[in-house]
Amino acid sequence: MRYWKFLILTLAFASQTPALAGGIAVKLYRNPSCSCCDAYAQYLRNNGFDVEIIDTTNATSIHQKYAIPEQLEGCHTATIGGYVFEGLVPAEYIKRVIDEHRPVKGLSVPGMPLGAPGMPGAKQGPINVYYLDATSAPRIFATF
Repeated sequence: MRYWKFLILTLAFASQTPALAGGIAVKLYRNPSCSCCDAYAQYLRNNGFDVEIIDTTNATSIHQKYAIPEQLEGCHTATIGGYVFEGLVPAEYIKRVIDEHRPVKGLSVPGMPLGAPGMPGAKQGPINVYYLDATSAPRIFATF
């Protein structure tokens, strides 16, 4: 009987972990007509982020403000703890950069690849996550 009580309490606590891990503030700049941005915002919320959506129809000005190279542009831009995350970056990589205090500007998943967080459909192959930095050639941070 004790085992079942322990199991139930453990499951109850574990199901609350994303809510308890909340408080990671995100500003998500997105086009108000983009449904994948809404799905991505919900994905971030489900992974313990507190998302503030900022609608803009001028993504170019946001990309310029945060110096996003054209080849690394995604459909939205998120700022979190002094970092910039462009496009559909998986939460695990965002958390890794923040938790490890990585000396980088941020990360990017360019374009709108199918199967990335917030995008419907099956992945067509591996998806690269790139560093956002000043080098001329994009460098891969991770692949999923």
